[in-house]
Amino acid sequence: MIHLPKQETKAMVAVHGWSGILLGLLLYAVVLTGTAAVFAEEIGAWSAGHVATQSAFERPMADTLRRLGDETPAKYREAVDLFETGDHDLGLFFHRHEMDGGELISRGLFYVVGQDGRVIHRQSGTNEDVYGARNDNALSAFLVDTHVRLHVPNPWGLLLTGILGLSMLVAAISGLLIHRHLFKDIFTLRRAGSAVLANRDAHSVAGTWSLPFAFILAFTGSFFSFFGTIGVPVVAMAAFGGNVQALTEAVYGNPGKPDPRLAAIGNMDRINADAIARAGAIPTFVTIENFGRADAKVTTYHPPRSGAIAPMSLLYDGATARFLQEKPLIGPKPSAGGTLAAIMSPLHFGNFAGLLSKAIWFGLGFAMCYVTYTGIRLWLVRREGGVCSFAWLERTNMVVGLGLPFALGASAAAFLLAMPLGSATWWTPAGFLIGAALAIGAGAIAPSAARFGLWLRGAIGILFVLLPPLRLLTGGPGWRTALAAGQPIIVTLDIAFLLAGGWLLWQLRGKASAPRQSVALQPAE
Repeated sequence: MIHLPKQETKAMVAVHGWSGILLGLLLYAVVLTGTAAVFAEEIGAWSAGHVATQSAFERPMADTLRRLGDETPAKYREAVDLFETGDHDLGLFFHRHEMDGGELISRGLFYVVGQDGRVIHRQSGTNEDVYGARNDNALSAFLVDTHVRLHVPNPWGLLLTGILGLSMLVAAISGLLIHRHLFKDIFTLRRAGSAVLANRDAHSVAGTWSLPFAFILAFTGSFFSFFGTIGVPVVAMAAFGGNVQALTEAVYGNPGKPDPRLAAIGNMDRINADAIARAGAIPTFVTIENFGRADAKVTTYHPPRSGAIAPMSLLYDGATARFLQEKPLIGPKPSAGGTLAAIMSPLHFGNFAGLLSKAIWFGLGFAMCYVTYTGIRLWLVRREGGVCSFAWLERTNMVVGLGLPFALGASAAAFLLAMPLGSATWWTPAGFLIGAALAIGAGAIAPSAARFGLWLRGAIGILFVLLPPLRLLTGGPGWRTALAAGQPIIVTLDIAFLLAGGWLLWQLRGKASAPRQSVALQPAE
């Protein structure tokens, strides 16, 4: 039990309420898109219809790597990134590092090698071009970018989401302090009382159960947002005279005596096979430093081992393909700081234990969205009848709270329609904006907030139910094909959309003719 004096409790309630009101809607948008982004990889496979089963790192690539290295100009052979793209195709990015407007970027040549070993795509550009949205991953990339920086240009988008993370931390701490009976509140749901009381109990239960998750999400999110925008420039200025590239090499590079003598890259197939055997998992990413030199180093990155949270990486001698050591994320030797930095991403996205941890993170993220949305509604109820009118905030809360899921569903529909035409990178965000405009327009013309809520719930339900057949009609694989190819996630997401949409429509039965009263007074659904 937490006991605060009456005056301090009142102050904490004010802090809790205003921290949620001032940035609550933006915070809701970040958390909701982050909840969806937890399954970004699975959504990418579902939306693009990926059914290949063999990883690019399980196929021979040594000869292809050497051949493309010989074809690439020497100025772009400072480093090579290898990763999977599309439906288990192999991406190779030969590049050099350079400063552009105070920002460290990579520039070079990007190749995509198909499953038959042929180069199916070639382009020059920067890391933004290579790792940005493509036609087949436009939907998942859109979700991630919306969560990370709300599509606001760098560094302002990252700073904004960092501030939102801090506001979540303030709301979580103040929410903890105003719970006089914390453990009792975890299990208190009074359904027999008034609608306001039932809403408050549901808000309290969801908020209390998700408090640890809120702390984790707020801290790790703020770390990611401020690390690159503030932390790196400050440390670079203090310790490296402002040289960001030197800082990056010192923190992430592999120290050793330079040896610029020309030497053919070692057998990459042997490195991949050894790395998979040691890590027990296929690499998610591979980097090669000093490609074509005697001091070349190969680093393979893997998901966490079973029972662990931190991802692992293995270091190899690039010229001889000899295993050297398990490499920490930061620095040449293991350290507490390096371990802490390594677990930030798994803790934020919940990908440290496969689909189980992702499902838990999805549920907790959904609870946080519910807490944010209902918190604003409860704040409005307490002020009903006051001097100031907050009707505009009530309707705005519904536009964002229900309009955002509708807009995300519209972006998914736009992707499915546009991907076969090769224009998904344009139509995916356009579909989101169209859906958002429809939600805003409906909110402006609806006779009441309650009626507007019914409209949007019905629209979301219909849209979700239509997504699986739309995926099939636009050339996506059927359930039998997906299961035979070892992609049950396609079937799972189809069923999830059908159930979610069907549940929303079922909840609306008989409500179309209900009295038009304020949504703030209705029980939470």
